[in-house]
Amino acid sequence: MKAFSYKLAGSTDEATGTGTQSAFIAGGTNLVDLMKIDVMDPKELVDINQLPMRGVTLDNNGLRIGALEKMAYVAEQPDVVQHFPVISQALLKSASAQLRNMASIGGNLMQRTRCGYFRDVIMPCNKRVPGSGCPAFTGENRMHAILGVGNACCATHPSDLAVALVALDASINLQGPKGTRSIKLDDFYLLPKDTPNREHAIEPGELITGVTVPHTNWYQRSAYLKIRDRESYEFALCSAAVALDMDAFMIRDARIAAGGVGTKPWKLPEVAQALIGKRVSQATFEQAAEIAAKDAHPLSQNGFKVTLLKRTLTRALVQVGGGVA
Repeated sequence: MKAFSYKLAGSTDEATGTGTQSAFIAGGTNLVDLMKIDVMDPKELVDINQLPMRGVTLDNNGLRIGALEKMAYVAEQPDVVQHFPVISQALLKSASAQLRNMASIGGNLMQRTRCGYFRDVIMPCNKRVPGSGCPAFTGENRMHAILGVGNACCATHPSDLAVALVALDASINLQGPKGTRSIKLDDFYLLPKDTPNREHAIEPGELITGVTVPHTNWYQRSAYLKIRDRESYEFALCSAAVALDMDAFMIRDARIAAGGVGTKPWKLPEVAQALIGKRVSQATFEQAAEIAAKDAHPLSQNGFKVTLLKRTLTRALVQVGGGVA
């Protein structure tokens, strides 16, 4: 780990006034890890733990979650468990109990990919050094993306929570030197394209202050399914966040996103659209899930994710909506 200075921010304005060589730290469960292996080397750490960015509240305007709330705390909040089970489940399937007790909501949404080439500073990586290359295309790529793959990068996005929030049309709230703004989380995450090193639509000095999820009653009928090599402390090979609005056995609306298969949390509006107006059945879910992989570009070792994506979505839909009308 390289030398750095430390600063405790006393106000949001003080924090957002820091320079481009600074990094915000809350739980530090991802940032410090990357600093230890020299993947990230900020010259200054700005501690934001004293800032007023906490609270989990629900009203007619939606669910608001402060960026500094801990993952474990949010997962157990009655309003989240009852009205947004997909969020609670995504959080509880993330990392380990110890990390969930430390990691903040904002930090989770900003975490970096777990691609082995990104984390090995000896290897070239377009995320670390744009233009240096991406060995994953011809190397170890079993865990990598099949959706949103560009010429420069095929690494998957690691957050489970982000998949659930993207599915539910959540917005992220930002504050920076130019003031405050809100942006849909789906737009906040960027495809690699020609700038794989820029993963988020965040400006220098901007700070995540919280997340807002629309208050929609039928989000109560939702779930998060995560498929991984082992049951705990493992990243997704594929995951699905699903919410269904149903009238008896008819589907009126749907929200769907997938994780573990995309270079960002992958929203699937066409799959959702294919369900609207249909009667619940295993066949309905399987037919809709077929659409999910139509733009897939599998690599040498992860072609199995095409089938896995369809099956994961079908299983999640059956879990939420039932498989037999």
